[in-house]
Amino acid sequence: MAALAAIAGLFLLACASPGPVWLVITSTAIGAGRRAGVLAGLGVACATLIWASIAMAGLGLVLARMEWIGTTIRLAGAAYLVWIGWRMLRGAGSPPVAPGGLPRGGASAFRRGFLASITNPKAAAFFGSVFVVTLPEAAPDGLRLAAVLMLGALSAAWHAGLAVVFSTARVQAAYAASKRRLDLVVGVVLMGLGLRLAVAR
Repeated sequence: MAALAAIAGLFLLACASPGPVWLVITSTAIGAGRRAGVLAGLGVACATLIWASIAMAGLGLVLARMEWIGTTIRLAGAAYLVWIGWRMLRGAGSPPVAPGGLPRGGASAFRRGFLASITNPKAAAFFGSVFVVTLPEAAPDGLRLAAVLMLGALSAAWHAGLAVVFSTARVQAAYAASKRRLDLVVGVVLMGLGLRLAVAR
C-alpha cells in the first residue's frame, strides 16, 4: 500500500504540472464542449495504461539500451504538438461553434488525447524511471497489476475532471468572447513546446 500511495502521489503531481496534455484537454473542453473534453481525457487514460504496461515489461532498460526509441518518441511528440498548434492558429478566426483546430467528433477527441499522451516524452521519462523505481524490486505480479490499473483510473478521473471544470458555462462564455485571442495564444504555445521538444537533447 505504501508503494501504491507513493506512485499515486508522484503521478498526480506530474498530472498537476501544466504541459502539452494539459493544454490539449483544456482547449478541447473549452472549444468543443464537455463530451469532447472528457473523451480526450479518457484517451489520455488509455495511453497511461499502455505506458504503465510497457514499463512493467522493462521500459527503462529498453530506453537505456536503445536511445533511438526515446528520440523517435520525442520527435513524434514534437511534430504532433506543432501540428495541433498550427491547426489552432488556422482556426482562430472561425466561429466558436466550429473551431478549426478542435475535434468535432467523439473518436477524434479521444484520438487527440491519446496521441498527445502516447507521444509525450515526459510520460516515457516518468514510466521508464520514477514509476519502476518506486515499486519494490521483488514486487509480486498482483502489486504490479494493481499499480497499472490504479494509474489508469487516476488518469481517467483527473483528466476527465479537468475537462469538466473547463467546460462549465462560465468558462465557455469567456471563451466565446475571446476565442480568437485564446486560440492564437494556445496555438503559439503548443507550437513553441513542439519546437522546443524537437531540439531538446
